[in-house]
Amino acid sequence: QTLPSIRPETLARHMGYVPQNEPRNLPLTVFDTVLLGRKPYINWKPAANDLEVTAQVIKALHLENLSMKDVSKLSGGQQQTVFIARALAQEPDVLLLDEPTANLDLRHQIEVMELLKKLSEKGLTVIIAIHDINIAARYAGSLMMLKEGRIFAQGGKEIVNQENIERLYGIKVHILQNGNHIYIVPDGLPEGTNG
Repeated sequence: QTLPSIRPETLARHMGYVPQNEPRNLPLTVFDTVLLGRKPYINWKPAANDLEVTAQVIKALHLENLSMKDVSKLSGGQQQTVFIARALAQEPDVLLLDEPTANLDLRHQIEVMELLKKLSEKGLTVIIAIHDINIAARYAGSLMMLKEGRIFAQGGKEIVNQENIERLYGIKVHILQNGNHIYIVPDGLPEGTNG
């Protein structure tokens, strides 16, 4: 069965999605925003189970003290956590995220990625599209590099190497290692290129 042939309500019960550009000025509370994730299960009004699942997700993501605040009044990292909570309220088997750390400061980037790592460790399949190769190398269990819409390389952290990065991006890099963590440091454009 292909994805287009699956009814959206059915798909939403199995896949949660957090887009890159989520409206940040929602006139809703955190609780109401997370409750929106229950939409695939709600007929015309939320049932007791929908409210319970919403409360459980809010508690699991440590959002209880924010539950009655407007989402628009939260920091970028808090908002992103709320949007992840909304997707988790769908009780999905797979969580898809597009650039979950975009527009976040370093602290909130780490908080969001640590949250996603914990969800993955609990058995949820987490698929992230991300351009920050250092974050990908630090947090991903398996990686896939794409170039011009095709798979360029796939595997574990071993694919994050100087040769692949330089061929993929057309820049010179240094690979630094600190314990189990690798860091890609750009060295600049190759000679003879104008950028």
